Amino acid sequence: MAFVERIMAPPGPSEGITPSTLVERVQYAALCYRAQRGKLQILMITSRDTGRWIIPKGWPMDGRSPAECAAQEAWEEAGVQGHAAEEPEGAYSYAKALGPRTAVPCMVEVYPLRVERLAGQFPEKGQRRRKWFSPQKAALKVAEPDLAHLLASFVPPAAGA
Repeated sequence: MAFVERIMAPPGPSEGITPSTLVERVQYAALCYRAQRGKLQILMITSRDTGRWIIPKGWPMDGRSPAECAAQEAWEEAGVQGHAAEEPEGAYSYAKALGPRTAVPCMVEVYPLRVERLAGQFPEKGQRRRKWFSPQKAALKVAEPDLAHLLASFVPPAAGA
C-alpha cells in the first residue's frame, strides 16, 4: 500500500493505525535566516532518521506560544539563537512517520526566525548537520512542495515587525 494511502486507510489492528493517528496534528517550525554579504541565506538541518534536509520543527509546548515553540526547536535542533516573528509566514503539510507502518498527517506553521548567533554546543549537536543555503537552493532540498514554495519566495519581515 502506498505511503499516503496507508495514512488515510481505515484503522486496522494489524496496520498499527488507530483513529488518533488519522487526526491531523499541528507542529511549529522555524525558518531560520540571515543576510550574508547582502544575500539572504536560510539555515537547513538534516533529519535524524533519514538525513534529508528540513527546517527545525516540533510539537506544541505547554505555556509557550507557537513562535516560542519554533524558537525552542531551532535552539535544540540547530543551536540557533535569535528572534522569531510572532506571525507565521505560512504552512505546509507532511506525513510524520511514527514507525515502519504508522504515520500521522501534520500541518506545520512556519515562523521566520532571524538568526543572531549559532551556538557551537546545543542539545542535538552530533545528531544533525546544519548548512546555509540560498532560498532557491533550500527549496530544491526539501521534499514538501508547500515548504519549497515558502522557502523560494521568502522575504524577511521588516525589522521590528
